[in-house]
Amino acid sequence: MTTASDHAIDRRRAMFNRLASPLLLVIAGILAFITKDVITPEHWKQQLTIAVVAATAVLQLFWLWAGPRRSRPDTLSVTYFVVRWLLGSTLSLLNGFFAFFMAAGYFDSAVLIPGKRRRRFALFACSVPISFAQVGGIPTDGPVGWIVFACLLTANNALLNFVGRMGEQEEERSRARAATIAELQQAQAENAALHTQLLIQAREAGVADERRRLAAEIHDTLAQGLTGIIAQLQVVATTADPKVAEEHVGRATDLARHSLGEARRSVQNLAPEGLSHDGLPETLRKTVDQWAERTGVQTELTVTGTAQQLHGEISATLLRITQEALANVGKHANASRAGVTLSFMDGEVTLDVRDDGSGFDPLRLPVRTGTGGFGLDGMRARAERIAGSLTVEAEPGAGTAVSARVPLVVDER
Repeated sequence: MTTASDHAIDRRRAMFNRLASPLLLVIAGILAFITKDVITPEHWKQQLTIAVVAATAVLQLFWLWAGPRRSRPDTLSVTYFVVRWLLGSTLSLLNGFFAFFMAAGYFDSAVLIPGKRRRRFALFACSVPISFAQVGGIPTDGPVGWIVFACLLTANNALLNFVGRMGEQEEERSRARAATIAELQQAQAENAALHTQLLIQAREAGVADERRRLAAEIHDTLAQGLTGIIAQLQVVATTADPKVAEEHVGRATDLARHSLGEARRSVQNLAPEGLSHDGLPETLRKTVDQWAERTGVQTELTVTGTAQQLHGEISATLLRITQEALANVGKHANASRAGVTLSFMDGEVTLDVRDDGSGFDPLRLPVRTGTGGFGLDGMRARAERIAGSLTVEAEPGAGTAVSARVPLVVDER
């Protein structure tokens, strides 16, 4: 693929090839006219020079009209080159200054002569009259003049070959650069398409991740809150004591307000309400105490290591995992005791939730239905979202232990 600068260079080169020959003819003609009395004092030579110059000028005018109509070398261009060479050679023998005109063949042979070998022969042919002009015409002083002519002819062609080889190498480098530019542009276009595709995939992944986040948050807030409310109202429905009923109605009301606030915060992608005021250990302690009070399961929180202010996403993830794990204990474990341990270690934080309930076989988990919660899959997804992991140890009749390990990322605000 060519650039605008390449097109401009090609246009200037084409114009130079078209105008070099007539301009050199004009320059050579002026110099020949100035020196006619010195170089060609004979009247017949001057008359012949004028006639050949006139014929050459007509030829140049013809080619200024016909040349631009040809995009590649053909029979007409070769004929023009041969006729120009015959006329230019005659002029060079009459007056050496017309060798300037013969030098035009060095520049435009590539666009007039097809094939490398033919072009090299054309260049050699142009160097012959130029070499004659350099020795003052056809040598007439014996072998010495011809030896000098041969040396000049050899030197001229050696120089032509050197310049031609340099030109070919430069042309090859230009083609290589053009090919490289084309490859880079193609790679850039492919990268742009890939970038667009990645943006689309990232956007779709972000939408899917946000849907999963909202679904998990709704489960952790509304679903668990409604479960607690139902439990409190069931107590109200089965008791005849007004004070007990009033107490559980109050708890149900508090759960409804809390769940509504958490749902709003989840939609706004804010940290859970407890973490807005306290650190993770304090929020976990309140969560554990409130859950123990609602369920009647004796539960303790243990914090080990040096507590640090964690990044909001880390704290929120561990809090939600704790809430889900305790909700599972309340719904499935039939436990009498439970324990939550938060451990700050070198580079990571671990959360362990254990109970002495009925346990289960991890290899025989029931298939999650549309009415069920997110359970272990949801907790594991939360941990993996922040480059953590979650493991479950359980055995029928021997309780359950849920352990989450996440990176220790402090809040630097």
